Amino acid sequence: MSLGPFDRDTPPFFRQGASALTKLLLCAALALFLMVADARFKLTAPARASMALALQPLQTLLLAPVDAWETLQDYLRGTESAREAENLARRQLVQQAERLSRAEQLQAENQRLRALLELRPAVQVSSVSAEVLYEATDPYSRRVVIDRGSRHGVQPGAPVINDKGVLGQVTRVYGLSAEVTLLNDKDAAIPVLNSRTQQRNAAFGRSDGNGMELRFLAANADVKEGDVLVTSGLDGVYPPGLPVARVSLVERRGDTSFASVGLQPIAQADSARHVLVLQPLAQHEAAQAEAAAAAAADAASAAASKSARKAAAAAAKGGSK
Repeated sequence: MSLGPFDRDTPPFFRQGASALTKLLLCAALALFLMVADARFKLTAPARASMALALQPLQTLLLAPVDAWETLQDYLRGTESAREAENLARRQLVQQAERLSRAEQLQAENQRLRALLELRPAVQVSSVSAEVLYEATDPYSRRVVIDRGSRHGVQPGAPVINDKGVLGQVTRVYGLSAEVTLLNDKDAAIPVLNSRTQQRNAAFGRSDGNGMELRFLAANADVKEGDVLVTSGLDGVYPPGLPVARVSLVERRGDTSFASVGLQPIAQADSARHVLVLQPLAQHEAAQAEAAAAAAADAASAAASKSARKAAAAAAKGGSK
């Protein structure tokens, strides 16, 4: 039994109304009419407003998670931005503090250098500027190492001063450095002059390295706390008039005929960085004497040469006659 093609048409019994194409065209025309009418006459505006008002709570409820997520993201981004800004501000603050510290150090260093430059013309002997490198590691002595040595003209026994006064004396000289024994070293000694009474004495470093003292001073000696002691120039090493120390303690006891006088060095080695190394006074005076003798010899030679020329000229005139 052969089967014919399957009939897909709707049976006549179930056919009702217009066709689907007719309905499509009708709906399209209606939609076009409504759009034109709404654009020209605003016919659906009240309906749209009423629908929007009715759907507002539902829209708000549906958008709540989205708003919460965006608020959380904004909060996290703001927190991260604030943290980065705080870290940047802290780094800038540290950099500014470091720059301020460097500026203060440079200002203090410039002041010390200016003081040394102002002091150099007042010192009549020749000098070499130097910088303190470090303090010697020997716990039983008070010494510092400077960055100038024999190649720069530094000699053993040369006085070392800064803008405040005398620091010490060169005791060891190397090629590019030298050791300076400070005034408060237990082996240091320097002749001094009391600027108030003009009394001469010798100041020695204390055995404990803490300051200086005047030894073998009579109990009735005229010395007071606050007196300033300067170099006397009698040793042929230190130029006269350089500040050395200030009297800090005077004790007079009845059981001894000597007074105990403590001194505080005016030039503090702990804060000294730039110094002047002076030529010893005796060598300076010897060099001046040699220079004066050489100048006198040159003047005498020039005078003798001038006299010889005059005599030769006079002899030449007499021979021509």
